[in-house]
Amino acid sequence: MTKRIHRRIFLRGLGGACVAAPFLGSIADRTVRAQPAAPPKRLIVMYTHYGCITTRFFPRKSHGPLTAADLQSTTLKHLTPYVDKLLMPRGIRAMNEWTVDMKRGQGNDRHTQVNGSYFTCHPVTPNSDDPFRFAAEVKFNAMPTGPSLDHVIARQLSPGGEPLFMRLGNFRESNDRTISYSAPETRYRGVGAAEILASLTGLFSDPLPSPDTYQAVRGKSIIDLVRDDLDTLARFDMSRADRNKLEAWKALLDETVRTVASAQCNTSVAAALGVTQESVAVASALEISDDALAGRISDSMDGADLYSSLAVLAAACNANPVIFLKYPGYHVFRALGLRISCSDLANRTGNTSDAGPCLPGVLDMLLTIDDYHARKFANLVEQLNRFDEGDGTLLDNCAAVWFQDVSDGSARNLNNLPIVQVGSAGGYFKTGWAVNVEDGSPDLTTGNSELACADGAPGEANGYTQSTGTDPSLANAPINKYYCNLMNALGVRAGADGFPAPGGSGPVTHFGMYDRTEDFIGGGVNPPTIHDPGEFDALKAGS
Repeated sequence: MTKRIHRRIFLRGLGGACVAAPFLGSIADRTVRAQPAAPPKRLIVMYTHYGCITTRFFPRKSHGPLTAADLQSTTLKHLTPYVDKLLMPRGIRAMNEWTVDMKRGQGNDRHTQVNGSYFTCHPVTPNSDDPFRFAAEVKFNAMPTGPSLDHVIARQLSPGGEPLFMRLGNFRESNDRTISYSAPETRYRGVGAAEILASLTGLFSDPLPSPDTYQAVRGKSIIDLVRDDLDTLARFDMSRADRNKLEAWKALLDETVRTVASAQCNTSVAAALGVTQESVAVASALEISDDALAGRISDSMDGADLYSSLAVLAAACNANPVIFLKYPGYHVFRALGLRISCSDLANRTGNTSDAGPCLPGVLDMLLTIDDYHARKFANLVEQLNRFDEGDGTLLDNCAAVWFQDVSDGSARNLNNLPIVQVGSAGGYFKTGWAVNVEDGSPDLTTGNSELACADGAPGEANGYTQSTGTDPSLANAPINKYYCNLMNALGVRAGADGFPAPGGSGPVTHFGMYDRTEDFIGGGVNPPTIHDPGEFDALKAGS
């Protein structure tokens, strides 16, 4: 793995070199051949609970180029300005689905095993073979037997080997909603807004060794810092060859500055994003009863927006290439006019029961939440797109992905997952497309979310029958392969066996313990097996 060079060290070294280098005999040829360094790649994940109304979420086209018109009648209409940078991987299944008959996973819990296995692709332990056993150790306290994707990537790419894992609203959640594990059976706490801001401000407010370096870190171009010296040199009587060298060096230096420091890391950028000590203090003071997500921080920002802005600032500062925004489970969106938790609404009953009479108006309430989440993701994307970087924007060098724990919230099915990605991660991914990775068909079902509780539909909901989900024979391409795409896009390396490994030299082709949800039954088959290794080639640019 390439040794990381801290940005400040790089900047400090430029001051003297920028004057002397034009007159080094070898510099002219090197500047002609030199190419700007590629901007860093980042993975920014937004994770929400309880799925969505799939019939309103998905565009009808499941494979092919997308247009704004394809999104306009869907939950994703807020992303129409970015349709050319959008990628919708369709036909994907997550692992370890809970069912009454245990045909597609363990028998622990509808939430615990799904969230625990989502980014690990490992079973949870201790195992339960009784879907209706309510002992805490198996229902609520079981944990996966391997680390999650954020930590696997961070071990190779992140400072200190840890991801930037944000708990929106700073909620402390129980195991059944936990998704981040630093090691087998080891929950990862993550950080809240105040901790994030403290770590980021340290990037541009620490004592610096010289006024010039301080100005550079505050966002002033290095070419500006030495312009007087360069202009003085340009006034000297010199040969044409030396003048050409001087101009070549200035051009090279300007390209280097744009690459390394175009996404500036300074207090002005933070303030423009709404990230201040005051906004963080307001967010931290929001109680659960005030709605720490949709409650207002300012006229233009709510609690969730603040965390998105912190994520964008972290990306702009290149503080961490692995950033997760974890939305809380069991949240009540009071600021949206709702008085029932999103979990109870997802059941369609308005309470903790998974089956029973539909709560009147429940689909409209769920669509309100879906629309809110879509607006928050669109805001994240918009903020990333504000920063120029390299030949594009900060967004272009990211894979910003919205994952949902399940497809339909009542059925809690894991096939036909609603996954949305914006950004090509520096050109690695195809964009402007929906891609059905299972079979390439353009008319994959949008699911059956309105089969109950809608006008003219049965007024009884039953999550156990999974009638509002997607036929389990459809859309089952393993999510493991998409994770391989994401890791390879960022530059994660693998050992000879294809699994991610620090110090590896090959592409990642394997992730997790199993890639068939049926293999999780009983706590896992022996031996662990990845049946379909490799990436989804159809998601890659040029495919």
